Amino acid sequence: MNIGLTGGIACGKSTVSNMLVQRGAMLVDADRIAREVVEPGMPALDTIVDRFGKEILFPDGTLNRKKLGETVFGNTEALKDLQNLLHPSIRALMRERMEQYENLYPDKLVVADIPLLYESGLEAEYDAIMVVYVPRAVQLERLMLRDGMTLQAAEQRLQAQMDIELKKAKADIVIDNQGDLILTEGQVDRFLRERGLL
Repeated sequence: MNIGLTGGIACGKSTVSNMLVQRGAMLVDADRIAREVVEPGMPALDTIVDRFGKEILFPDGTLNRKKLGETVFGNTEALKDLQNLLHPSIRALMRERMEQYENLYPDKLVVADIPLLYESGLEAEYDAIMVVYVPRAVQLERLMLRDGMTLQAAEQRLQAQMDIELKKAKADIVIDNQGDLILTEGQVDRFLRERGLL
C-alpha cells in the first residue's frame, strides 16, 4: 500500500512521517528529491541554468538556492517556468523510488511526503491521502513560535497554501496533531493496525 502524506505548514507532518518510518514505513520525501534533481550533473539543473543563467550557480557548479529564489521571487512568469522545469523531474524520481520500494518491500507501507500534494493535483497517484491536521489558530501559533514570525507574516504564509480545513475534508485519513505526541502516536498506530501494517 502507498499513501500520500500532506498537511499545512506547522501541522506536524514531519513528526507523523517520522512515526510512520519508525514503524517500518518506507519514505519518499518530495523536498529531499527536489534537492536531488538539482545536483550537479542532473538534467534538471542544466535546464534551469539554460533558463536563468550561470549566475544562479556557485563557483563549484552547485545551485545557489538563495540567488535562484531572488530571481523568481515576485515574478510569476519566472516562478512558473521554474516549476515547469523542476516538477516533471521531481515526479519522475518520486515515482521511480516508490516503485522500487513497492517491489522490494511489498508488505510495507510506502509514504510519499508531499507538502503541496493537493495544490499539485497529485491525489490520484496514491492509494489514500493522509492529512496531518491542526486548526488554523494552532497553525498560526506554532508557526510564529517555530520561525519567530509576526502574526501578519504567519498569516501570509498560511494564505499561500490551501486552507487546512479543505485539506482535512478531502483526506482519506486524518491525523489530528493538536494534542500531545502520545495522542498522535495512538492515531498512527490505529491506522497501521487497521491496514494490517503493524
